[in-house]
Amino acid sequence: MQQANRKLYVGMHDGVCVVTSSDAGRTWKQGQVTPLAHAAARLTASASNSQRAYLAAYEAGVYRTDDGGSTWQPLASYPSDYAHSVVVHPGDPQSVFVGSEPAAIFHSGDGGETWAEYPGFRAVPESSQWGFHAETRESHVRDLTMDPVDPDHLYAGIEVGGMVSSVDGGSSWKQLPGLHDDIHCVNLSQSRPNCVYVATARSPYRSDDAGESWETINEGLDRRYTLHIAAAPDDADLVLVTVSTNARRQNPQFYRSVDAGRHWQLIDSVGSDEDMVVAIDWDSAEPNRVYAGTDGGKIFCSEDRGVSWEPISASVSTIAVGAMVVGTG
Repeated sequence: MQQANRKLYVGMHDGVCVVTSSDAGRTWKQGQVTPLAHAAARLTASASNSQRAYLAAYEAGVYRTDDGGSTWQPLASYPSDYAHSVVVHPGDPQSVFVGSEPAAIFHSGDGGETWAEYPGFRAVPESSQWGFHAETRESHVRDLTMDPVDPDHLYAGIEVGGMVSSVDGGSSWKQLPGLHDDIHCVNLSQSRPNCVYVATARSPYRSDDAGESWETINEGLDRRYTLHIAAAPDDADLVLVTVSTNARRQNPQFYRSVDAGRHWQLIDSVGSDEDMVVAIDWDSAEPNRVYAGTDGGKIFCSEDRGVSWEPISASVSTIAVGAMVVGTG
């Protein structure tokens, strides 16, 4: 029996909202938009509190919802001007980590009322080599991911600086060499957490040993600039990736692999014609279902594990990079 109620949190260039369906996805309704001064960057939904989610809102700080996305409140005590990435502990909705600029990790144990920086992150010896292409910007934590089985195991992808990980909940960190240093997205599947996928400016990568070694997985991809990558929660070998020619998202393409990225099949119905897929999220409650949001504000759903796609009946203004996540409950 199909789940009747569905919920997507969506971050846009100018706001954040929730998009919901009460009839198993046949029709959708966009909720009230909370305006943002700058583009949304990342969203994370609590697995233990269906009403709680957090937004890293780039230059607008960090936001939290306690009513399933109907309203969002800024967390004014967040101590940085930038919030690029965010992840919430699966068992504790009060415990949230945010990646900032210059590259740093902040943690709150009280839902964002107070924050503390993890000094061990910036103490990584390789941090002196982190930087960014533009002189007016600094390196930043573009993505922050938590092992779905071991929440003390964290991965931070730095743009530009490579991958850094912690196995003790953020107290200490180490650099993981062997992949391109311009990181855009980091993803793990619950079915095999040691399998880590990374989207970089040069290629997608996969590690089968929790980041100790890496291999490129670009065989069969016509483009190599990789923006987002996401493996199915119940099958680490089933993975979706979105690529383009360059950072301007020209000539975008969307691909699917069933063998952990060793071979790719083009999905020509979504993510082409200059409307790039910028956000992908699988529904952990129903792993056959996956959503993709495009730069032009369209949201697509697949009910057959990414083989075929249909647009949902609600469309929003342009979605910011990566800012879409399936809500719980």
